[in-house]
Amino acid sequence: MKKLFRYRSFLIVLIVLSGVMLHACKKDKDGNPGAPSGSLEAEHLTPSTASGGTLLTLTGRGLGDIRSIVFDKDSVPAPFYTTLNTESAIVFRVPDTVSGGAQNVIFTNGAGKTLQVPFTGLAFPSVTTVSNYNFVAGTALTLTGNNLETVSKVVVNGTADEATVVSKSKKQLVIKMPSTTVARAALNITNVTGEITTTQEFVNIDQALQIFTDDYGSGFENGSWGDAAFITTEEFKTGARSVAKKYQKGNWHLLGLSNWGTGVAQDPAYKYLTVWIKGASRDYSLYIMSDKITGGYGNYLDANKINVPANVWTYFKVPLSTLNLWATGSPFNQLGFRIQGPDAQDETFYFDDLLLVK
Repeated sequence: MKKLFRYRSFLIVLIVLSGVMLHACKKDKDGNPGAPSGSLEAEHLTPSTASGGTLLTLTGRGLGDIRSIVFDKDSVPAPFYTTLNTESAIVFRVPDTVSGGAQNVIFTNGAGKTLQVPFTGLAFPSVTTVSNYNFVAGTALTLTGNNLETVSKVVVNGTADEATVVSKSKKQLVIKMPSTTVARAALNITNVTGEITTTQEFVNIDQALQIFTDDYGSGFENGSWGDAAFITTEEFKTGARSVAKKYQKGNWHLLGLSNWGTGVAQDPAYKYLTVWIKGASRDYSLYIMSDKITGGYGNYLDANKINVPANVWTYFKVPLSTLNLWATGSPFNQLGFRIQGPDAQDETFYFDDLLLVK
């Protein structure tokens, strides 16, 4: 009888212990230390001012059960590993999409308790793509990037010439370019965090030697091989027109622009040939040439080759030092874009804003 009682007592104790262990495992199934019912206090957030990607450390009490971290300006969540929390510290990174300016970081634990800690986000503006690199006074440009919603000023680098902000959002900024005498320059963009200078350079068409914009430049005319080039309103990058050239199958055509008057004299002030080209049905290579390149007009030089993607407008900014358009003399009177082929079918390319840029 005593043995039976002892056995039953042992079973009861075993069941109770099993229940406690099971409850503990369920409560800590995600590996978080700490109890959500405990106090939640902050001591220090280090650093308290930072940009995206910076590692932050919060010290305090009751931090082991933190389940979410949100930067409250624009409600930007910060990912973190809950299993790395301790009761007295939590480590996490500022998200790359953090908004600039004063705000709070909100910590929430498993019981729904929250803790707000002051923080200042550093979110400098950035520009990754632009609608165009060329402008005249009044041209509207769309800049795409990040942290653009608080932009207060856009200035042509090296000048006091300020663009007009037309519209702005976090990822997009539309500006109207000012009148300026600079030939090409980056833009200085200022937002609530500070100022940056774009990596992109913008070209002032009015300060460039215009070979073709909406029409042939002064002294220039069509000088193509094969079918003549034609000006069209169907496709354009700037203004309202481009010049198009149909390269016939197997005929080794050339888009040519001729200036039989003064020609284009070599001038060390000019640094680049720039042009927008809309490609054909597939990727092709075009060769840039003049009648003064090594080997003469129509010659294919690998240093002068550009690769044109299919069906999209692509911007080319080619150093004149690599093109050697005056290799055998100055001035040149012919400028061309020649193709090897096409072999499969006729192909049409569109050219806009063909310039020599200082």
